[in-house]
Amino acid sequence: MDYEETFTPITKYTYIRAVLSIASEMGWRIYRMDVKAAFLDGVIKEEVYIEQPHGFKVHGRDSPVCRLKKALYGL
Repeated sequence: MDYEETFTPITKYTYIRAVLSIASEMGWRIYRMDVKAAFLDGVIKEEVYIEQPHGFKVHGRDSPVCRLKKALYGL
């Protein structure tokens, strides 16, 4: 696994126009919803560790990693 790679899905306007064109041609209905924060604060079932953010320090601990308890955007 590549732990250094970050992926965020981004839709291009070309794809949106293509989907709208196909939907119009096929007579499909189009629905819109806002899912901007749908996965924030989501519970994760797996153990996921990340590097400590720069400047983050916990008194008495020098561990270079943190275990996530909640999902981060893009996970």
